[in-house]
Amino acid sequence: MIYNDEEARKDAESIGMTVYYVFLLKKGPTWTPDETPEVNALQEAHLANYRRLAEMGKLVLTGPFLDSFQLSGEMRGMGVLRADSYEEAFELISTDPMVKANRL
Repeated sequence: MIYNDEEARKDAESIGMTVYYVFLLKKGPTWTPDETPEVNALQEAHLANYRRLAEMGKLVLTGPFLDSFQLSGEMRGMGVLRADSYEEAFELISTDPMVKANRL
């Protein structure tokens, strides 16, 4: 059976399930390992945005992938959003200053 998003959400909600949207963060085209005042300010804004989304009840969880996992080196973190649609989830993650700066 092939679901469209609307049917999947309707079926999930009919049995008390909640639909979540998972996002993965990978290094963007402007990512560097350098710690500069500008990068530190972006990181603070990135975390402040996560706090804002959490206070709105939209961000369920998020966190970095630690270097000890030795993923491909490209993946930086992940999160889970509660949103009414894919479009809303995309809009929410697009507010991230690190995403806007193409670092993630």
